[in-house]
Amino acid sequence: MNNLKGTTNGEVTGYQLDKFQDLIARLFQCCQERMQYQCERFELPDAEFRCLGLFGEERYLTATSIAHKMNVVKSRVSKIIDGLIRKNLIQRVRDPEDSRVQLLSLTSDGQKKLNEINGFMNKVYGQVLSQMAPDQRQAMLTNLDILKASMEAVKEMMV
Repeated sequence: MNNLKGTTNGEVTGYQLDKFQDLIARLFQCCQERMQYQCERFELPDAEFRCLGLFGEERYLTATSIAHKMNVVKSRVSKIIDGLIRKNLIQRVRDPEDSRVQLLSLTSDGQKKLNEINGFMNKVYGQVLSQMAPDQRQAMLTNLDILKASMEAVKEMMV
C-alpha cells in the first residue's frame, strides 16, 4: 500500500495522523458550538449547565464531588453552586448522617429544567443518528467504542 492511506505493516501514516487530528478538531468544534447553543437556549452559563447535568446520575452531590467531576477547584464550584441556587435549580440539604456536610440536590424547578435539557439532548442525538443508515449507526457506535478505549489507554500511559 502507498504511504498516503496506509501501509502493509500496520504503521500509522502521516496521512492517517493528519486526517485523525483534523476530524477530532472538527468534532470538538461541532460539540463546542452545540454546547454554546444549549447554554443560550436554556439560559445557563456553560459551567452551570454542565454542573446541572451531573445531577442526572446522582440524587445528592457535594461541592467536593462536583469539583472532582468537573475537574475544577472547589472555590470555582462554590460560585457555580451559588448561581444555580439563585436560579432555584438546586438547594442545600444537611446530611442526616453528618450535620457538618451539606448535600446538594435538585429543586423541582431544577428537575424540570434537567428533564427539558435531557429531552432536547435525546432529540438532537436522535436527529444525528437518523442521518445514518441503520448499519452505519452500528458501525459508528462500535468504532466510537474503539476510539474511546484507545483514548483511555493512551491517557493511562500519560499518567
